[in-house]
Amino acid sequence: MTVHTLPDLGPVNELRVPSTVERTLPNGLTVLAIRRASVPLVEVRLRVPFARTELASSSVLTQTLFSGTATKSTVDIAAALQSVGGALSAGADPDRLLVSGNALVTGLDRLLDIMADVLTGATYPGDEVETERARLADRIRVARSQPAHLARVALLRRIYGEHPYAVQTPAADDVLAVDREALVALHAQRLQPTGGTLVLVGDIDPETAIGAAERALKGWAGESEQVDLPPAPPLESGPLTLVDRADAVQSSLRMCLPAVPRTHADHAALQLANLIFGGYFSSRWVENIREDKGYTYGPHSMIEHSVAGSALTVSAEVATGVTAPAMLETIYELGRLATLPPKPDELEQARQYALGTLQLGMSTQSGLAGLASTYAGFGLRLDYLAEHAARLAAATVDDVAAAAAKYLAPAGAVAVVLGDASKIEDSLATLGPLVRATVS
Repeated sequence: MTVHTLPDLGPVNELRVPSTVERTLPNGLTVLAIRRASVPLVEVRLRVPFARTELASSSVLTQTLFSGTATKSTVDIAAALQSVGGALSAGADPDRLLVSGNALVTGLDRLLDIMADVLTGATYPGDEVETERARLADRIRVARSQPAHLARVALLRRIYGEHPYAVQTPAADDVLAVDREALVALHAQRLQPTGGTLVLVGDIDPETAIGAAERALKGWAGESEQVDLPPAPPLESGPLTLVDRADAVQSSLRMCLPAVPRTHADHAALQLANLIFGGYFSSRWVENIREDKGYTYGPHSMIEHSVAGSALTVSAEVATGVTAPAMLETIYELGRLATLPPKPDELEQARQYALGTLQLGMSTQSGLAGLASTYAGFGLRLDYLAEHAARLAAATVDDVAAAAAKYLAPAGAVAVVLGDASKIEDSLATLGPLVRATVS
């Protein structure tokens, strides 16, 4: 048998952040333009604050935003976008509404004109609203039959309690009750330029692109109501929450641990600690419950950042019969990292993965536009990437060990398991106290 020795990890190239031209337009919209000339395309991301909007209405609005204006039907809009090799779509989360799209560089003016027409004159035709809300309601019903979705719903409620983040999917019946008048009112109240950010990335001259945006969007005016989210509540550990799903052949394991925002001094060290635990394929947790024991196929942990707070989430789908053993190994790996410093070689491997991921995320026009838009929503610019890369490179074993002890200790975790309670409750109870809950 031939044994092959893996080569040493190579050096990570220096992170080079492209320059950004920024201007705030007279209507209050901030425009960020970045030249990336890899292909003759331009990526567009419009981010508008949308916190505390009525959940069902905001969900339907994103599905019907491009359904028509005073001068164009949904077919006209689609045809106009296709004529410049373009596309536009919208989505929303508890923090923002995001319009995403792209087009040939030669079609940027046309793309911006279409966007402006929709932003200033979307009519939400009744037949389109009826069709799209029915489709959305069907998708919600399907999602509510999926264990991963139900586990996520239960975890959010356990983490956030009465905070607006606690419920992020509307009920199907609420969606079906949304009418055109509600969408028109929501658009007028909240879909306004003040506080928004438009990102343009591609084979463009930044100043020219900003000028095109200003010309196209000069008629989009108005101030949205200033809505601030309360800070996310501190994580309160307690009994494991067991959600019964009778006859389930798998259990969904979810945990949440405290995390810090991107600007916090501990963020880089915590990111590395999370990678070592379960944040990528070579992590300890993946090696333990996937490669060694075969309990699951795709366990994963990640740090989730929202405007009101950050959290580290842990998720895995496991066979019913190994639910408690998988939870035990998860607690073990968290505790091991929280009490014993990582080895220098595994820290270096995680560091190179983190730095390489930063490079990869900036390697395409789409990725760069997404990063610039995301960071802008938190008051950051792309310069943050270089600063974060420097902190990742400088983090020591002691730094990572301290972050793991502070944030990854299993005693501070919130845990939710969705599965067949008749088969898993007794074994889970051997690990500690638990309480029953339902997902309505």
